[in-house]
Amino acid sequence: MHKVPLRAVLAVAALLRTGNLLGQEAAGADHSIILEVGGAGEWKLTGPSHFGATLALETEPVKDWLELEFGVTALVSGGRTELGADLLFKKPWRLSPKVEFMAGIGPQLVHRFAKEERGTSFGLEVVIDFMFWPAKNVGWYLEPGYGVTFGRGGERSLGATAGLLIGWP
Repeated sequence: MHKVPLRAVLAVAALLRTGNLLGQEAAGADHSIILEVGGAGEWKLTGPSHFGATLALETEPVKDWLELEFGVTALVSGGRTELGADLLFKKPWRLSPKVEFMAGIGPQLVHRFAKEERGTSFGLEVVIDFMFWPAKNVGWYLEPGYGVTFGRGGERSLGATAGLLIGWP
């Protein structure tokens, strides 16, 4: 059996971690702000599904350690409208020069407009995020997540957003 030297494994891991494999610069690495525009879906574990649109801004205040995402989502189902906002704290990992993975958690605020459910709830959201940058300033993302709201009518749900990324220098 052939053994791989530990130094070689550590060198490859360091290159992958920095996103600088073969001297290529990561496509999404140098944006000060990223705009996310897309569709959203939410599947409540004890109720109806909702679908709609989402808009988010993302920035990286601590390079390679912390990304902040502030997002707003509008969901509709059977005449029921829900508006949500979240602030996610994410840890990024560059998988390649054009692919980034993040895991995040943060608070959410949800307001329901239907008469029987009207009100605002606070909650917590956990997400994983995949970003793909085929071009320097344009890409796409997929962000599945799990959320829970607290208080009256507390709910648990699975959700996903996907859409277009636009990076600003």
